[in-house]
Amino acid sequence: MSAGATGVGSLPGGDAREAAKTVTGSFEEFPYLAELPARGPGADMIGRSLGLLVDMYAHVEPSGWRISDRPGRDSKRARSWLGEDLDALEEFTQGYTGKLKVQAVGPWTLAGALELHGGEAVLQDPGACRDLAGSLAEGLREHLADVRKRIPGAQVVLQIDEPSLTAVLLGRVRSASGYRTYRAVDRQVVEGALRDLFAVHDGEVVVHACAPEVPFGLLRRAGATGVSFDFSLLTEREDDAIGEAVESGTKLFAGVVPGTDAPLSDPGGSVMGVRKLWRRLGLAPGTLAESVVVTPSCGLAGASPAYARAVQAHCVRAARSLADNPE
Repeated sequence: MSAGATGVGSLPGGDAREAAKTVTGSFEEFPYLAELPARGPGADMIGRSLGLLVDMYAHVEPSGWRISDRPGRDSKRARSWLGEDLDALEEFTQGYTGKLKVQAVGPWTLAGALELHGGEAVLQDPGACRDLAGSLAEGLREHLADVRKRIPGAQVVLQIDEPSLTAVLLGRVRSASGYRTYRAVDRQVVEGALRDLFAVHDGEVVVHACAPEVPFGLLRRAGATGVSFDFSLLTEREDDAIGEAVESGTKLFAGVVPGTDAPLSDPGGSVMGVRKLWRRLGLAPGTLAESVVVTPSCGLAGASPAYARAVQAHCVRAARSLADNPE
């Protein structure tokens, strides 16, 4: 059983066909739908996910994305780019069978990034948060159906990006003025909204959280089958939560390779920390390959094209090293 490898989401550049070709060439067993934020607003992860919303619209203001009353140029552009990316991926996955990952931003990070008419974040208004989560769930259901229709042999893995999740739980998201922070959202409310969202997909659901203090337990209870994180931000404080997650069958998408240009070590060296973690937790080395998927530490939008290609190939070799030499 080989340890898998895949990407996180974003790539540099703006050519959808080039991106799809790179991804399917690098990750033959676990490709993903690339995001190309360099194209501009609507291709960024927030704009792209706002383009999925049903009966809710957004447009770009100098301060960021804001709720609109009707669909406008910005949300149309987001949808059109997503369509272009899906066309390209469909072209390079003819006859493909196996895992395929698609990403969308989760309700809590969206609520912290999307502004209400007055300029404050949706996060401030519990009712608006509920509406946003419901609209996103509806849009994701349609998006997943479209992906399955285009690539019928794919076992779709849904990745929900929640980089702001810890900040939302700890009351660290800054208000529009920047002088205060929004009140922390109750953990049950956060967990409930995520559980409802994950329920739209009957396959694997992975949550990507690239901030420190990932709430492994909460994500597991909400129904996530995997957690994607920046491995370099882990501390021994998380050991118990990770051990429990692995023992309950949660997959770890370990971001072990830097997401921006840096010297790459040998592939075995990149996963050394994962082997050490396993020893520290007293887990059986034989379970490493089934439990760990190797990824870059975050999206690759800020990397050079050459480095982005090198990193993806490196992740595949690092995963192979983990499977061949788990000790």
